[in-house]
Amino acid sequence: MTRASSVILYLLPLPVIILSTLVGPSSDASWGDLFNLLRQHLESNPAAVDESLDLAGEIIFNIRLPRICLAFLVGGALSAAGLSLQALVRNPLASPDILGLSSGAAFGAALALSISWLPLQPTAFAFGLLAASLSYLLALNRRGLSILSLVLAGIIISGMFTALLMIVQICNDPFKLQTIVHWTMGNLHNANWDKVGSVTLPITASIMALFWMRWRMNVLALGDEETRAVGLSPEREKLLLLVPATLAASSAVAVAGIIAMVGLVVPHMVRMLVGPDNRRALPVSFMFGGTFLVLVDDLSRAITTFEVPVGIFTMLIGGPFFIYLLKRRGSGFGD
Repeated sequence: MTRASSVILYLLPLPVIILSTLVGPSSDASWGDLFNLLRQHLESNPAAVDESLDLAGEIIFNIRLPRICLAFLVGGALSAAGLSLQALVRNPLASPDILGLSSGAAFGAALALSISWLPLQPTAFAFGLLAASLSYLLALNRRGLSILSLVLAGIIISGMFTALLMIVQICNDPFKLQTIVHWTMGNLHNANWDKVGSVTLPITASIMALFWMRWRMNVLALGDEETRAVGLSPEREKLLLLVPATLAASSAVAVAGIIAMVGLVVPHMVRMLVGPDNRRALPVSFMFGGTFLVLVDDLSRAITTFEVPVGIFTMLIGGPFFIYLLKRRGSGFGD
């Protein structure tokens, strides 16, 4: 990857975010309104702000912009978590969805939505970590970690937590049930600055931890014997990698619901662009994943007169790509 390509990938989110502030059903917030708002707010006299632009400012800065920021953080977190899990288990088809992490976090979040005294994000994180840990432990045998067993265990654990999620839905009143069902589709329509603030710290902390461990991902991707050969403990390094990946994915699920396929599709797109080196792939994956989800959310808001949950679009896009990965040989981890 050339230096120019690197600059383009890292700067790509900026124009996408700016243009996304103009996407929406309302015609009261146009490019001219955005320009006039920025120009007038930069003037030395605050009283010079045109009151006729108040509605446009409300739409752009308090409705669209927090949604764009939340979509970027959620997409980046899911993508970085997916890349990390693929390196951890040495499986190109690994993702927060397949390993049961998303289902566990979804059950925890639904439980918190049903029981008022349970905190949303810590509960989602706890059950997400529990699901991922159970999948990992079930796949362990005397010879180490079985990749096939891990995928099968993830499917089983995911099914179990999905069943528990359904039980929570059945036990709730119709009002809470509607909220939980709509939330499980993966949706950003309730985005606000409070939600952005609630996930900024955990996602930032988890991405920083993964960034610090990015060279270790390269070692883990080679196998347990190679990891021990360089003086590292595979079990310890995998645990250190699993915790921040779980925190990133569960934080995203807690505020946006189940947005499938982002953690699978985007890491492979990134590897096609920058190669398999996780030292470069991880930061690009976060930036590209955030940009990808912002664009998909723009599509969900603009393609129809009513809003389609963004999780539906990511599944429609990721499903064919998943089939392509199953048929494609040589995904960078071996066959």
